[in-house]
Amino acid sequence: MEKPKPMLTMSQVMNKLAQKGIVKEFSMNNKGEVCLTDFEKNYQPSDLKILKSFRFEGDSNPADEAVLYVAEDKEGNKGMIIDSYGAESNYPGDRFDKFLRDIPVNESDEYNFQE
Repeated sequence: MEKPKPMLTMSQVMNKLAQKGIVKEFSMNNKGEVCLTDFEKNYQPSDLKILKSFRFEGDSNPADEAVLYVAEDKEGNKGMIIDSYGAESNYPGDRFDKFLRDIPVNESDEYNFQE
């Protein structure tokens, strides 16, 4: 019976993404607008698609739970969306969570990383 491969940490995944040129982040500003690092454009959920999601859980602290999404806009710009989940979300209220739920998902095997 084959032993399961260990999960990668968030920093290991981020390093692998950086090797693929994905270093920017989609984030929500204090006006509630989602934008990509160094870009002036604001995005709607329909402007993006999620290519992969990675969930991370802390061994001993539930506050260490996070999810990292690899997302792409319609022009082919790729970036990460990082959010804590559960009670410790990075963004107050449910606006960001609703934005995430409305992004179409098109999972890509390109981001199935191994250690």
